[in-house]
Amino acid sequence: MTLFELSLRNAKRQARDYLIYFVTVVMAAALLYAFNGLVFSQEIRKLSSGMATLPIMIALASIVVVCIFGWLVSYSTRFMLSRRSRELGTYILIGLENKQVARLFFLENLAVGGCALALGVLLGGLLYQALRAIVLALFGMAYQFSFGLSLPAMGLTAAYFALIYLNALRKSRKSIRRMKIYDLIYFDRQNEGMVVRTSKKRRVLFVLSILLGIAGTILMMTPDWILGLIGAGCVIVFLFGFFLSFASGVPAFFDKRPARKFKGQSLLVFRTLTAKLATMGVLMATISMIFTATLISEGTGLVFRGIFEGRSAESACFDLYIGINGEQPDFGEYLDYVGQSVSVESPVLYRIYQTENTQVMDYLDAETDFYHFGYERDAVLRYSDYAALRTIAGYPPVVLEPGHYLIHGIAYLEEAMKNYHVPLTLGDTTLTPGGVHTEHFLQLSTHGNGNRYILIVPDEVVEGLEVHHCACAARTNRPVPNQVFYNLTALADQNSLGWDIATKAYEEAEVATQTALLVFPLYFLALALTMTAATILTIQQLSEAERYRRQFELLRKLGMDRRDMAAALRSQFAIYYAMPAVPAVLIGVPFILNLANLPEPGVMVMANSPTAITCVALGLFFLIYAVYILLAYSSLRRSVLPE
Repeated sequence: MTLFELSLRNAKRQARDYLIYFVTVVMAAALLYAFNGLVFSQEIRKLSSGMATLPIMIALASIVVVCIFGWLVSYSTRFMLSRRSRELGTYILIGLENKQVARLFFLENLAVGGCALALGVLLGGLLYQALRAIVLALFGMAYQFSFGLSLPAMGLTAAYFALIYLNALRKSRKSIRRMKIYDLIYFDRQNEGMVVRTSKKRRVLFVLSILLGIAGTILMMTPDWILGLIGAGCVIVFLFGFFLSFASGVPAFFDKRPARKFKGQSLLVFRTLTAKLATMGVLMATISMIFTATLISEGTGLVFRGIFEGRSAESACFDLYIGINGEQPDFGEYLDYVGQSVSVESPVLYRIYQTENTQVMDYLDAETDFYHFGYERDAVLRYSDYAALRTIAGYPPVVLEPGHYLIHGIAYLEEAMKNYHVPLTLGDTTLTPGGVHTEHFLQLSTHGNGNRYILIVPDEVVEGLEVHHCACAARTNRPVPNQVFYNLTALADQNSLGWDIATKAYEEAEVATQTALLVFPLYFLALALTMTAATILTIQQLSEAERYRRQFELLRKLGMDRRDMAAALRSQFAIYYAMPAVPAVLIGVPFILNLANLPEPGVMVMANSPTAITCVALGLFFLIYAVYILLAYSSLRRSVLPE
């Protein structure tokens, strides 16, 4: 058998024995190709002027992802070298030279990487179509399936893989060429070692790490970026200190509590886990750090998406809106310009007034987290104008009973507004509250329909009130082109001291652009982090299959039934996979909740509320994590539990 044939045989065996690793590398190639496809897609770039920066954002994310997958390949290659060191040492014993063995190991791993790249590019073509469909849907464009491979995307993906694999294999080849037979044969016995041995140092390190973890999590939630960096450093120290002291602390815990040691399968479960964790404390800390970064990345992406959607939904309720300072501005110039591109239907020209006091504003300021700007007193709108605006916005009609007034506000103020029962006096007329409405009504801007709320009153009672600004809202037969929006804002700059212009098409395009620029790269990064960490945990666990099999075979001979052995295996699995995830959740959840509460009130609501975003981030993380856990458990259960 030639060296090349032996390399191919070993490559097939390696792909089979480390199937989860091989599948993850295939997925890595698919992800890189799919996102590279977005970088080189002229179709995607033409969707919006803002999409011109998408290649830069994805390139920055790709650099981090390549480093992450590079670490995965480098770690896994070294791990496989340690597991196969006796086999490689045997090759030298039978007459092969070190450089030949190094070349053998290099070729077989290169073959695995080449196969993964080829399969990944094919899968990436399908994944790119999924990303393309999502992006087109964000912009409201029709999607048609058209599978094809992009040569630039393939070239860049191949370059990434060459960088990842050649760097990892260069290190392994260099190590093999320098190793003696003895070093190779006993290479698999090299472990991390127990860093903290004495109980006193262990207790000090454990307590100190917990304190640093709490302090770091709090500092990461401060708005000061310097304190945030200090907090991140404290969290990193906490994770390493915790895992280095935890493994050595388990035996001490059970030594003081012998009754718990012999209860159920505790002795078997914790003895096995302690032996494993004692030799991989640094690795566990690193994986926990990766999981923390994953949750923060996912949560940040969801928060950004929530901010974009929340702000846009409020401003996109009308096809066209123009609000300008002045008693009687000429809206005809603006409408005529828009009319050159789209048909303007049912335009409503109206005024926003202000009362002589701040009674509602003061109440909301006292009862809610209320931001007021642009209005010195309570904003007022005539009922006839309000009814017309509801019609062009597509809302159902409402009735204003004689002697009453309505309040229209942002949804988060609804409960407080319903509890407001104070009469409103305008001139000689006194009105009582008549109802609350909370549809989107363009109430987040200085020249919009009030500052988060507006009072709807009978037409005749606005006489004598101060005009805050004038506005025009209209429905159009098709979306207003973004270029028309840009020209309108330029025209308003020339003619007015203060204005707000909004179009539904522009707001929706901005949400789509911002989502593609920020959310996509963050989820690209989060997915790469999760896959890398879960893969390393899994190949570590599956590598112990033979030892587990011998252990359970011995326990069977000693009288332990299969059900108890299965329960012990499940407990070991649960604790092993929970260990790096629990600190990540304890750090990530407060961070996401705090981040989601930072935007102004009324933005992060309903599906984008802080609680909902946190639950979705956790759900996405554990969904991917659970796939690896179930695959590893089913594989190990079949191979280690005696029939």
